[in-house]
This record gives sequence, structure tokens and C-alpha cells, in this order.
Amino acid sequence: MVYYGQTSCEQDTERYLDVVKYVFSSYKKEVPLVINTMGWVKGEGLLLLIDTIRLLSPSHVVQMDVYDWKAMAPLTPEYVHLTPGLYTKGKQQAKCKQMGMSGAENWKSSEGEGDASAPEYKLLYVHPEFPRAGVAGEARVHSSILRDMSILGYLGQLQSPDIGAVLPLHSLVPYQVPFSAVALRVIHTDVAPTNIMYAVNASWVGLCRIPDEIRCQTDGPVLLTQTPVCDCLGFGIVRGVEMEKKLYHILTPVPPENLRLVNCLLLGNIAIPNCVLVGQQGVEGEIPYVTSDYNYSILGSGKLKKKKHFKRREYAFECDYT
Repeated sequence: MVYYGQTSCEQDTERYLDVVKYVFSSYKKEVPLVINTMGWVKGEGLLLLIDTIRLLSPSHVVQMDVYDWKAMAPLTPEYVHLTPGLYTKGKQQAKCKQMGMSGAENWKSSEGEGDASAPEYKLLYVHPEFPRAGVAGEARVHSSILRDMSILGYLGQLQSPDIGAVLPLHSLVPYQVPFSAVALRVIHTDVAPTNIMYAVNASWVGLCRIPDEIRCQTDGPVLLTQTPVCDCLGFGIVRGVEMEKKLYHILTPVPPENLRLVNCLLLGNIAIPNCVLVGQQGVEGEIPYVTSDYNYSILGSGKLKKKKHFKRREYAFECDYT
């Protein structure tokens, strides 16, 4: 497992392909493998899908179309063979380029290019005949809800198995992790080193393992200059940062034997569901991590936008750990 850190790969498609290659490299080919691709199949998303098919060389491709939508061509082996991807060339494009440069002599070399070889797979094309199948707007709403529910279910492992009151974040005992034991990296944006702790505090992080040894030159946190493609062993919440003792306080259900392997914290653009922070019970006074007194003129701050397509009556659900 690799923590990509964003719900869309649109901003960094190259790293997405690197992640796909890294994960696929561990496939032992002893059992069947099902690859669930993204729903982004327009523009660069389609080109990225073509790259992925070329990269993984599947035996079968299942294409599920959308009712009354003809914008996407069937992904036949011939189509993938001839169509240029985002990072790979199609056979037709390679021929034209070579012919324009040096004539017929290079025709054979373009045929032999690795990324332009004809794929061999069987296309299984599914075309639904009922209206509103695969409507994009509804898919985004469902994805957001399912993502929050997945996080809530994951955090539910922190709760006692006994049926009773749900403990809020501030009542759970965190692990203490020295600054020098783990490296930090914010995946989705650039953060100044002086502001890194503000970004990490109360954030959802991937607990990862990089092959390099962590070497701390200063008393401050260990910061990575590039985002690594590495194993992710689980997830956690940085419940607090203790600057005097140089400690991170991390809540996670990952077992201790796996935590011993963690030496990197990756912070992405995945937020903790608001209800986890706002709905903390048994708090006297201000709720931890929540404030109404904030200066929205600060760069990078802003109020949460209400989703206009969100239909409360249809999708209302109780947001808690259970």
C-alpha cells in the first residue's frame, strides 16, 4: 500500500504512475489480480488510463459505459495500440514522427518501441440500459460520503470493543514519537519549515516506511525535500505536538509490531471528517482543534464550502464512530 494523499491525481499524474508501478512490482502473479481504475476518463484521465493499460498489460479489460453517453470509444486493443497516452506514444504517432525525420529507414525502429507494442487482452464491454447509471455528480457525493465513513470506521478501531460511550479524541491515549524517529513530508503543497508543525497538528497522516535511515542534524523535525514512493503501513492522527520535549502525539490503531517499522509521516490533502472534531463529547469550554475566532484574511484559510448538490434527505446519516 502507498499513501498517495489526494482524492484525485490530476495535479500529479506522473507520481500516480510511479505509485502504480511500485505497487504492481510486488504482484507475484500466483493469483488473479483485479485492478480497479479511476472514474476519471475524460481528457488527460483517458490518456492516463491508456498509459495504465500499457503499463500493466492486463489479460482482460472490463469497460462499463454510462447510459446515453457516447463520448468514450470502446477501449479495444487496437484503439489502445494506436492512441497516444499521457506519457506513452501510440504506434501511429511514433510512425509519423520517425517518417518525418529520416524517411523509411526508421520505420522498423518505431515498430519495435516498447511502449507502442500491441496489447493483447480481451475487452468485455458493459453498456447499461437504465437511465442515470453512472451519473458523475452523484458519484462524487457518494465517494465523499464513503471516504468519510471509511475513515470513521478506521478510527473506530481505537474504541473499546465493549458497547458503551464513544471516547472523544482527547480521551484516547496516543503514542509518543520523537521528532528524530520519523521524517516529515507534506505531499500536496509546499509548506515553509517554520509552519510545518501548524500543518501537521490535528492532521490525518500516512504512517510510512522509507528505506533510508533517518538522520537528525538539528533539534527540529526531520523534513524530506521530495515525496517518497514507499510502503504505507497504516494511518493516524497527530493529536498534538510537544515542542519542548520534541514529541509527536499520534493516535493510530496500527499494532506496535508494525509501528516499529514506521519512520516517515506523510501529510496529504485528506481531512479528518468534521464530525470527529466538532462532535467531541464531555468537553468543558472550548472544543479541542475547533475555533470560531479566526482571521480569514490569512493566506490559505477559508470557510468550508457547502456542497450545493448534496441532498440532505437522501443521504443523511449519523456521523460517529459506530
